[in-house]
Amino acid sequence: MSEGGEGANGAAIEVRNLVIDVAGPNGARKAIVEDISFAIPPGEVLALIGESGSGKTTIALSMMGYSRFGARISADCIRVGDLRIDRFGEDALRTVRGRRIAYIAQSAAAAFNPSRPIMAQVIEPLLVHRLADRRTAQARAIELFRALALPSPEIIGQRYPHQVSGGQLQRLMAAMALITDPELVILDEPTTALDVTTQVEVLRAFKAAIARSGATAIYVSHDLAVVAQVADRIAVLKNGRMCEEGPAAQVLESPASDYTRSLLAAVRPAARPASQTGREKVLAVSGLHAGYGRVIDGIPAIPVLRDVSFVLRRGATLGIIGESGSGKSTLARVIAGLLPAAAGEILLEGERLPPDMARRSREQLRRVQLVFQNADTALNPAHTVGQILARPLAFFHRMKGAAADTRVAELLDLIQLPREIGARRSTELSGGQKQRINLARALAAEPDVLLCDEVTSALDTVVGAAILDLIDGLRRELGIATVFISHDISTVKAFCDDMLVLYSGNAVEQASRAEFAGDTRHPYTRLLIDSVPEMDRGWLAHRAAVERAALPGAALENPRGEALCRFLPRCPVAVAGTCDTVPVPLRQAGSHAVLCHRTLADLASAGIMGN
Repeated sequence: MSEGGEGANGAAIEVRNLVIDVAGPNGARKAIVEDISFAIPPGEVLALIGESGSGKTTIALSMMGYSRFGARISADCIRVGDLRIDRFGEDALRTVRGRRIAYIAQSAAAAFNPSRPIMAQVIEPLLVHRLADRRTAQARAIELFRALALPSPEIIGQRYPHQVSGGQLQRLMAAMALITDPELVILDEPTTALDVTTQVEVLRAFKAAIARSGATAIYVSHDLAVVAQVADRIAVLKNGRMCEEGPAAQVLESPASDYTRSLLAAVRPAARPASQTGREKVLAVSGLHAGYGRVIDGIPAIPVLRDVSFVLRRGATLGIIGESGSGKSTLARVIAGLLPAAAGEILLEGERLPPDMARRSREQLRRVQLVFQNADTALNPAHTVGQILARPLAFFHRMKGAAADTRVAELLDLIQLPREIGARRSTELSGGQKQRINLARALAAEPDVLLCDEVTSALDTVVGAAILDLIDGLRRELGIATVFISHDISTVKAFCDDMLVLYSGNAVEQASRAEFAGDTRHPYTRLLIDSVPEMDRGWLAHRAAVERAALPGAALENPRGEALCRFLPRCPVAVAGTCDTVPVPLRQAGSHAVLCHRTLADLASAGIMGN
């Protein structure tokens, strides 16, 4: 089964003429990946990039001998070190997976068993492959926790997956993958679902851990700016074929393929023209508090949102940005009535909406529609697209039969999908198609307010841009007021008329697009902007050099029990003696509002952030 270490070209990983095919409806085989060849030197990272459906994950998994049901892998050579994977049977592959080849999935939450402690799962590969006893395995895990900059490395393994953050869970999955000292690590979109600041932490931890272990890696991604930080080489894929492959600097700076150039152009979306908004206030939110647990004096036991207010005019788009856990999705759920507000009010064209959707009229429900982040879980896999779109037509408009069929066809035209898709189930659609159906279901109600919750976060840049173009065109054409929730600040800046920045449930900044483009920013907003990866390959190292916190570990209440700035422990410009003793004031100039002790002039000063 083995074949003498590295190949003649010194590569640790070698693939020659890889083909993966599936059986078509008539029994004929169809190639979904074709003519793929590459080699990776020891200790280097090869990035596989391309749109959804380009074959990135399919190729990466073939390195472990994995393929989708009914698919067949063939190649002149698939070699990892001295292992000829293309010659291995299933029994031999089981001895390699998790030991010499490790896999880090996109969704750590789906990869961990929620009923078992983290430590038991991280050390499992060592125990299954009989590489260490339990005590030694646990000691090795703690070393990795420390190397991956996880908090409380000695005790974090005692927690369950739901008790740690998304970024921490992603790093814990890396620990699970690296614990056997594998020769090849496959990272499959490991930071796609993370917010920008968490992504920076995870990228930095991954890069250091892989370098320290000496492993060779394949990094699957559609994000070229992320790839620029971690990859030594890049292979660009389209429709299962390779467009180009070469050193990262060459592919990023002097791409040979038109397709690569189109991917580079999609990295930062172009700003859309400002909306022609009416003066009419469609949605007004004031003094909103929300959370979980018992409510006392309008404050829930576990507060998530604190005193959030904004106004949205007809045809306008408000961008809500912030890290995971900032309260973005909770705000959408509260507006939709899925989570009743503990205090404050929501007005729809001057009419107060009941906090609980169970108390809202059918007409009130129709006028505010939520487009969920994950179309896979939002769409019923047992129903056809036509049935999915017909349900809101029947509920909100009493429309059935031929009239409903006609409207379903019109909705498919509206979202630019062929009408024959109405006969398919959601499981037969691509990610971008599912998100369009998810959007069409909300549009079927003919809403006045559309709440879009991270609708492009799981999509590649090209498909995501197409969804944004669709939403932008529809809200201009139909005059829909839109709340666009995202952790992608570049998209929000290009897409939205106004911005609201949430940190730990507080609205720390509100601004128009023009004001947001200026130099005056809350320190947290500046952190978010500075955390967006750039195409510069030295960007990650530069970020580590300029990051600092003024008062780490500072309390969030003063001795009188008054709430202080919640960003205080992380703020690089906090003022000792003021920020840690006095409640934070709201500073305002026109429509631009910033929750900060620093004056707006201070915040606009060049160099205040130390970078």
